[in-house]
Amino acid sequence: MSRLNIVLVVSAAALSLGACATVTRGNSTAWEVNTTPSGAKVKTSNGFYCESTPCSLSMPRRAEFDASISKDGYKPLQIHVSHKIATAGGAGMAGNVLLGGVIGAGVDVATGAMYDLTPNPANITLEKLETASTPIIPPGPVTPPAPVVAPATPVPPSPSGVK
Repeated sequence: MSRLNIVLVVSAAALSLGACATVTRGNSTAWEVNTTPSGAKVKTSNGFYCESTPCSLSMPRRAEFDASISKDGYKPLQIHVSHKIATAGGAGMAGNVLLGGVIGAGVDVATGAMYDLTPNPANITLEKLETASTPIIPPGPVTPPAPVVAPATPVPPSPSGVK
């Protein structure tokens, strides 16, 4: 085999090993939301939503967003979701560095394949809204109020001839 063929084969192998995390993990992941009680709506600041928990949304691994969680009769809640370097993503990046895959390392960083969303899953316990309660008056003897009688005031006689 000629020297040029060897260089081409080694170069092709190095380039094919590049972006290890992108190849093995992809650039999106399932972000899971579980609530107690179930049946809450989830809306994210980056345009994703689900109508009823538990649910799973396909999100970019490098996403950072806020999620609003609501259910009738419960206090609405907002959480922040970020990303961190994942163990598997870090291993893919290390593979890129060890094998000289500078291009692959750049691809993994750009696509976010080396990240995981956190918290994932998001396990949320919703708090009930406090309802205004009316005080309960214990039953007891009811006495009707005494009638108010005003003393009679005599009407003065009208002067004669005055209408």
